[in-house]
Amino acid sequence: MRIGLVGYGHGGRFFHAPLLSSLPGATFAGVVTRSPERRQLLAAEHPGVAAFDSIGQLVEAGVDVLVISTPLKGRPALVLDGLEHGVMVVSDKPFAADAQQAQTLITMAERQGVRLSVYQNRRWDSDFLTVRKLIESGALGQVTRFESRVERYSPQSVNNSSGGGFLRDLGSHLVDQALLLFGPVRQVYAELDYQDQDQACDNGFFVSLTHVNGVVSHLGGSCLQSSPGPRFRVTGTLGCYSVDGLDGQEAQALAGLSPKSAGERWGVEEHRRWGWFEHAGERERVPSERGCWQQFYLQLQTALQTGGPLPVEPRDALASTRVLDAARQSFEQRQVVELSPFAGHGMDLE
Repeated sequence: MRIGLVGYGHGGRFFHAPLLSSLPGATFAGVVTRSPERRQLLAAEHPGVAAFDSIGQLVEAGVDVLVISTPLKGRPALVLDGLEHGVMVVSDKPFAADAQQAQTLITMAERQGVRLSVYQNRRWDSDFLTVRKLIESGALGQVTRFESRVERYSPQSVNNSSGGGFLRDLGSHLVDQALLLFGPVRQVYAELDYQDQDQACDNGFFVSLTHVNGVVSHLGGSCLQSSPGPRFRVTGTLGCYSVDGLDGQEAQALAGLSPKSAGERWGVEEHRRWGWFEHAGERERVPSERGCWQQFYLQLQTALQTGGPLPVEPRDALASTRVLDAARQSFEQRQVVELSPFAGHGMDLE
């Protein structure tokens, strides 16, 4: 399989290229970037991987999949460009600025008879995989509340609009995870944070989701939090699981590592970073599952070879986008928003 990457900024360089260059049975075929500086970085970090000026040039050179990793504002047009060339497209997250735009991309893929997926790599975070295992094993009993947050102190991110604001960008991960675990949502309530009144994009959010099955998800994110709360706290009738910190794959990628160069160390959390299971005053460590972002691309390979399910179906991204739209509406109208339980819902619990 030959995979091309469109964009070599932060996302393309650190969150896609290391995985593409490590993928067995695949060729990292090229990158579309016109920036001289980024072309120099590409040549230094991935010798032999060619740079191209346009999607058309890259497609002409021969690719089976295009990965679009550019800022949200211009990304949908590039996704459409790739689809019109008849090549499967992987869109970075957030998938779209709103549900209408998301539906336009999905409809185009269907008309072209081309497959489309969305890079929700945090489905394969170590901590999230651990949460899924505990829920599916019944260790927590009946889950009643799911708390998920990503908080950090990063003032330079306040005016970063490349992902459409913290809710749209980071929230796309947290909503995707909540829907994957607990299914469709019937009520959404949200609060957004702005450091300045004239700020275009939010720098933090709180979203409460009431799922059809009765579970309540509390999701939060901030780039101005000096004292982060737990990454996950999952409360059930038989106990509670909590874990601090962030999955280590991001730090590994930013340090210049890849699944290929790190080998067996990739995605492994040391025991001091493991979470806790607590019940009735008793407390014990829970070994963390190994994180594996590369599973997205491994499953993508299988899907292309067999015609089977994609690692992330576009209908899942549409469902998440509709929830994010409802969160924005809730904040603007200062009220709880009711959703049609199955509108746009395509999450299959595995």
